[in-house]
Amino acid sequence: MKKLLIFPYNGNAIESLDCIDSEFEFIGFIDDSIDKQIKRENDHRVFGRTILDKYEDAFLLIVPGSPTTFLERKKIIDNFNIKSERLAQIIHPKACISPLAKIGKNVLIMAGVVVTSNAIIGNHVCILPNTVIHHDVRVNDYCLIGSNITIAGYATIGINCYIGSGTSIINGVEIGDRTMIGMGSNVIRNIDHNCIAVGNPCHIVTRRQQ
Repeated sequence: MKKLLIFPYNGNAIESLDCIDSEFEFIGFIDDSIDKQIKRENDHRVFGRTILDKYEDAFLLIVPGSPTTFLERKKIIDNFNIKSERLAQIIHPKACISPLAKIGKNVLIMAGVVVTSNAIIGNHVCILPNTVIHHDVRVNDYCLIGSNITIAGYATIGINCYIGSGTSIINGVEIGDRTMIGMGSNVIRNIDHNCIAVGNPCHIVTRRQQ
């Protein structure tokens, strides 16, 4: 059985426990906060990063990020500098993933998610419950995809994006890198890089300077 460590001790990580099957033995969480390591809430074991030295062959799932911190995900994940062979792919047994789909490493897919046909899910992606990703969709690396989202065929989600729960994305739409789509949006046209967009129809409310 493969040993598994999860970073950090946050909501995504706690929810990921429901997705672990018999392939993995969960060892505990890793977090940089001393308070979380000491408190060990709900009897969950929370370690510092030195635990990686003890379990040199353990797999690691790295799932940082929230609507306010999603842009830091790439830096945090890359900072681990861990071999790709040690990055876990955790898929809930009640997710439905087409055998024709391509799923990357360090990916968390929760219950009720449907990934159809030839969709491509990149590395370092989290997909929350009951989201449907259709044919010819590409979700690029470092993305956070919320719950109850529909991404129609041929749509492309750029690198390091955040797609808020309840959003619908029409077929063929492209969402640029490092862009946030607010909850419940209806995306019917392309959205540029480095933006915050929201609404029905979805429109850009902020453009960030990079």
